Amino acid sequence: MIVLVVLGVLLVLALLTLVHWYLWRRLVRDVSAPGGGWRRTGTVLAVVLPLLSVGALVGGRAFPIAVERWFAWPGYLWLAVLLYLLLALGVGELVRPLLLRLPSRAAVPEAPAPGAPTSEDPAQDEPAPDEPEVPTPATPAAPATPAAPAAPSPERRLFVARAVAIGASGAAAAVVGTGMYGVLRGPRLKQVTVPLAKLPAAVHGYRIAVVSDIHLGPILGRAHTQRIVDTINAAKPDLITIVGDLVDGTVPELGRDAEPLAQLRARDGAYFVTGNHEYFSGAAPWVDFVRELGVHPLQNARVELGGFDLAGVNDIAGEREGDGPDFGRALGDRDPARTAVLLSHQPVTIHDAVRHGVDLQLSGHTHGGQLWPGNFVAELANPTVAGLERYGDTQLYVTRGAGAWGPPVRVGAPSDITIVTLASLRA
Repeated sequence: MIVLVVLGVLLVLALLTLVHWYLWRRLVRDVSAPGGGWRRTGTVLAVVLPLLSVGALVGGRAFPIAVERWFAWPGYLWLAVLLYLLLALGVGELVRPLLLRLPSRAAVPEAPAPGAPTSEDPAQDEPAPDEPEVPTPATPAAPATPAAPAAPSPERRLFVARAVAIGASGAAAAVVGTGMYGVLRGPRLKQVTVPLAKLPAAVHGYRIAVVSDIHLGPILGRAHTQRIVDTINAAKPDLITIVGDLVDGTVPELGRDAEPLAQLRARDGAYFVTGNHEYFSGAAPWVDFVRELGVHPLQNARVELGGFDLAGVNDIAGEREGDGPDFGRALGDRDPARTAVLLSHQPVTIHDAVRHGVDLQLSGHTHGGQLWPGNFVAELANPTVAGLERYGDTQLYVTRGAGAWGPPVRVGAPSDITIVTLASLRA
């Protein structure tokens, strides 16, 4: 097992080295003169930036969070920039040959030298008066040889290299900057209506706030929590659910950042289930802490609310600690005539929910892919990446989440807090 881990680490380091060598070649070597200021600066950045990214990825296990923040901001942001730089340069590799073949200027016919004969000079077309004409033997025309295309000049190569480098860098910076603004601005409200056959007419229009993947950590802190709390409270839901991945750190490190959760207000209260990241940080202390804040943990448990049952299961990651999901404990011995709403962090548990007669499962975990084209990767591991889908008699709703893991950037998967409105077919 240790050998596999070491080989995996070496493979990742080799890939990082190869990628950054390619970036150095295209963005530094090909666009600058040896010994110049940009050549030296770019070379230093090609070494320092990947080291910061590695520091950000391992920082939570090696450093206290106050130190980790120094690595997290530049290291994680560089990973996002790196992704879109590579995509943009990939496009640049396709257009580079076309740019090199474009003529640098229109072809201009050469002017004849002074005194050279021209077809318009009649003296050149007539023989001398006293000189007899001598027939010129016809010579066979030489076969036309196609002219070889001229190789691009060094100046043209430099111009194209700089144009591609500037275009790719500008595109990556624009995409990452816009995506970062979306995360730091805070999630927006999303409205979804879910019709449920067994829901009593008296509960028609019941509104549940669903928030997941807040990811408090070295980048997103107390202000992020406060924005989320204010957004939820302004919507005035009947119930609030926090569906896992609240934190990336321990209670002593991040407890203060989570304190605004105590301000959450809803008629039927706020409930919490663990996500996989809680088990990276110590799930039991966080369960106790959110309880102190007035948020009710549902650890493989169920509560009966007016008109439906609300159940919650622990995340699959808890299985390593003997604290995984227990659907029988959460959903057994209940009245099957009542509507059951299940909180489960990961969408992959939908098949267990179907077997236990759940009407609606609320999940997160996927971030909607977070960074396009990450949504295609997320689709390989999750039955639903975002939105509402039906599995038999059970419906699954997956929120994209309110925060971000790693780079504080979202592209093609905006963060959200969803207001799920339950609709009765009997109303």
